[in-house]
Amino acid sequence: MGKLIGYARVSTRSQGTDRQVTDLLGAGVRRDDLYVDHGVSGARTSRPGFEQAVGALQEGDTLVVTTLDRLGRSTQTMLELAQSLRGRCVGLRVLNLGGGDVDTSTPMGSMVFTVMAALAEMELEIKRERVTDSIAKRRAAGGDLGGRRQQFTDSQIRSAQRLIQAGQPAAQVARDLGMSRATLYRRIINMP
Repeated sequence: MGKLIGYARVSTRSQGTDRQVTDLLGAGVRRDDLYVDHGVSGARTSRPGFEQAVGALQEGDTLVVTTLDRLGRSTQTMLELAQSLRGRCVGLRVLNLGGGDVDTSTPMGSMVFTVMAALAEMELEIKRERVTDSIAKRRAAGGDLGGRRQQFTDSQIRSAQRLIQAGQPAAQVARDLGMSRATLYRRIINMP
């Protein structure tokens, strides 16, 4: 019986891996065999903790993750990983897949994994479509799209322009406003 190698990942630094780590330890993964990525998107190809986990796998071992999306974003990526691991005689176990534990070393587990990977990618695409549709509707309605708010009013920029015209150094005026000289000039040029 090989080792269980665990992998946990969160996409942002503000998120925690505590729940994933607890689940992996509860599934029998030893703390020494647990690899974690903090602030790393599943879409990125460079995931140091994941690369270490895969590198630690030997024939007969099993890679254990809590959910399917910890492995990647696309069905193709997940299926290629599963196939690569099978070729190395390494298992893949997803703890919370379709309400249960799925092990790809069995034919049924492999089939369920393939179907769930396709469904996970479809769900991601549906979310993307919804966001794109929502943005388009808000733009058409003249709605607020969020983003960074303009810190300085046109009145403040005009006052800064008058100071510069009166002989104040532009660098000092910009510094007093808390912006770069280039930003101040850009705002002056683009004023209505």
